[in-house]
Amino acid sequence: MEFKVSPLTKIISLSGFLALGFLLVILSCALFHNYYPLYDILVFILAPVPNAIFGGRSYGSSDFMSDSSNNGKDLGHFFTGMFVTSGILMPVIFYHCQLIGSVSCAMSMIGGLIIYSSIVIFSWFFHSSWDNEEDNLFG
Repeated sequence: MEFKVSPLTKIISLSGFLALGFLLVILSCALFHNYYPLYDILVFILAPVPNAIFGGRSYGSSDFMSDSSNNGKDLGHFFTGMFVTSGILMPVIFYHCQLIGSVSCAMSMIGGLIIYSSIVIFSWFFHSSWDNEEDNLFG
């Protein structure tokens, strides 16, 4: 027996998960009256963008983005990895420079990872269901 979760349940649970990440990062700023960890939100929101741009299907005839070579997809993975690593290490650098405290650093890193993972899970859940719906409509 297969258990199906409705799309509304997925959206509600992922939005709660995303709100938890934003709450942790904003609390890491507000509790300690230091707003440097807000840069972490920007980095983690920008992290999935290169995969979305370079990881999609290739519609052009360019060798850079063609299916025969994975240069575009590899470039997208590289930039996404760079953003995620920067998002994790940015609070550590702020802590090392004594701009934020250790608790603020931990809250910012955990909140940023929750934000990034909820964006990735959202795209993973709904990209696969959209592909299945297109197959059912036109197949």
